[in-house]
Amino acid sequence: MEAKRISYEVKNQVAYVGFGYNCDKSMTVLDEETLQELNDRVDYLATVKKELNGVVFFTHKDRCFLAGADINLIAAMKTESEAAQGAEAGQNIFNKIEDLGIPTVAAIHGVCLGGGTEFALSCNQIIMSDDKSTMMGLPEVKLGILPGFGGTYRLPRKVGLPNALDMILTGKNIRAKKGKKMGLAAETYAKERLVDMAIKHFNPKKKSGSFTSTLEGMAMDNFVGRKLIFQKARESVLKKTKGFYQSPLKILDLMERGHSKSRNSYLTMEAQAFGELCVGEQSKNLQHVFFMMEGAKKFPGESTNSKRSLKRGACLGAGTMGGGIAWLMADNGMRPIMKDLNSKALELGLKQASSNFSGALKRRRLSQDDFIRKMRSISAQTDYAGFKQTDLIIEAIVENMDIKKSVFSEVEKEVAADTIITSNTSSLSVEEMASALEDSSRFAGLHFFNPVHKMPLVEIIEHSKVSNETLEALYQWVLKVKKTPVIVKDGPGFLVNRILMPFLNEAGYLLQEGVQIEQLDQAVLNFGMPMGPCRLLDEVGIDVAVKVAKILHDGLGDRAKSSDVSSLMSDHNFLGRKTSKGFYLYDENGREQGINEEARALFNEKEKVMDETEIQMRLFLPMINEASLILKEGIAANPTAVDLSLIFGIGFPPFRGGLLRYADSEGLERILGAIKRFETEVDKDRYEPSSFLVELVEQKKKFYDL
Repeated sequence: MEAKRISYEVKNQVAYVGFGYNCDKSMTVLDEETLQELNDRVDYLATVKKELNGVVFFTHKDRCFLAGADINLIAAMKTESEAAQGAEAGQNIFNKIEDLGIPTVAAIHGVCLGGGTEFALSCNQIIMSDDKSTMMGLPEVKLGILPGFGGTYRLPRKVGLPNALDMILTGKNIRAKKGKKMGLAAETYAKERLVDMAIKHFNPKKKSGSFTSTLEGMAMDNFVGRKLIFQKARESVLKKTKGFYQSPLKILDLMERGHSKSRNSYLTMEAQAFGELCVGEQSKNLQHVFFMMEGAKKFPGESTNSKRSLKRGACLGAGTMGGGIAWLMADNGMRPIMKDLNSKALELGLKQASSNFSGALKRRRLSQDDFIRKMRSISAQTDYAGFKQTDLIIEAIVENMDIKKSVFSEVEKEVAADTIITSNTSSLSVEEMASALEDSSRFAGLHFFNPVHKMPLVEIIEHSKVSNETLEALYQWVLKVKKTPVIVKDGPGFLVNRILMPFLNEAGYLLQEGVQIEQLDQAVLNFGMPMGPCRLLDEVGIDVAVKVAKILHDGLGDRAKSSDVSSLMSDHNFLGRKTSKGFYLYDENGREQGINEEARALFNEKEKVMDETEIQMRLFLPMINEASLILKEGIAANPTAVDLSLIFGIGFPPFRGGLLRYADSEGLERILGAIKRFETEVDKDRYEPSSFLVELVEQKKKFYDL
């Protein structure tokens, strides 16, 4: 048969089957054509197996073995039976490999995820290259589905039940060293020797099990031990997901019920469970998030085809945010300069960078030598020495327009003509800042979210004179440092803070009405958010929230008027975690110690019990209304930009697909009706419906019809 996507060669009675053949893309996936060719190739191997000593599966790609099943195939599934049949088709191919009757070795180099790992598990042996690009894993849970090509059946038999549950329920990637340790890989080799060494694993000597593996085997075979393992796993899942995500619970049910089943019976159950999840609303939402993330990897504007790389960076302003930005630059080899006015601020910035690196050191993602090297790469100073050699400047000083403009005028004289200058402002006008520079085409907003080492979103704020080359260079740099970029236009609060504003404002009004802190935060947690508004304000800093609220009120008018709650809190120095007192109390290590009753007394004289759904509507409907205004004004280019920003900027629950996808699923007519009700019953200014939302309802359109 002709090799189109999978190469085939026989040398010394060994068949070498190579993925990624004739493929221009960097990642090889199991699309329909590749699966069909693999099926035909395996059928052919079955006819010639008597002439072979074994089969070695390898990759032609430099950094990819098999990146899994084509997500477009999964997304195209419309019914449970169609999805189940798709899973069964893949299972049948992998069963044929497992049943070939001759030695098969998967020589894994590069990315091997999802269906790629399931393929490897169907081979007799797995070996991995020790290259840093090599990883295996089953990330299907992140798409709201489960491994449907036999992964939930074969992995426990390969690595033991506890390891298998850990991999499948978290979707984590396994590197070569750990893969060998846990029994996933028989051995690791340098990538140059990997394929040549594969034949040594055709007839491996049976190893005696370790004490740990023996205990795991006993636990799997013992009903009580097995039940305990699943019980602990279920408790862990519920603790991490709060029960919002269906797939990990479905995975646990499948693996527990199917333990003693034959392969065919088990795989039928697996395919059925895959089908049920695949076409469900939650999986479709998570698939939507995946496609948004993939789309964000490409610059949305017209490319200038510039190959410019931002290699050296500097941060103006130290402190917590400046230290976080310096850490990001240092972690990506930019040898950053961190400048501030005095040594005390610089010490705080270095402490923040050190804290971030220490976390990676504790998690063994960083060696001690790398920790020292990266910390030493940060130059903390009070002058402009070395700024001429920088490619990127990020300003992170106090939120004061006059001070920022003065600093930009000053720094422009200290850098090269093509150095890109940016501001990490969270709310001030980028257009006005740009006027302080002689060449404003190389200036833009670059808004990070705190803490920098945890928050994945970066808003790139454009203005009327910024060049496309500057935007593209910043976009590619944000991707390079493993953050998610979104380009937005200038305006009060930009995108995330502007949509967050009505959410936090309304929380203050609900507190004034008598809703309790606990009930308010719990209602938001029960919606799927990572924290409630009171806890979020404590994290942000209530004094910061007061300043931003004033800026937004000045820019947006009375619909952005804030309650008195934050001002009252700020006046009493209840600023949140940083003062150990906010809505909650905190100990010296920053751990929450319960409600701050002194704060409650400021605004909660009478308790009001409100239905949880009503609380959620009061908080989230103004966000949808504001998002529609943002789209009308062109602050965000499309609904995808809004949804991606809110998922990665404030933790809007991914299983809902994003704020505007959630609105579409709930029905815009229903949402508009509720907003109009609140306009009458609660406040005319804060709940005045956006004309754009009204137009969508009149035209019977959804946000994602735009």
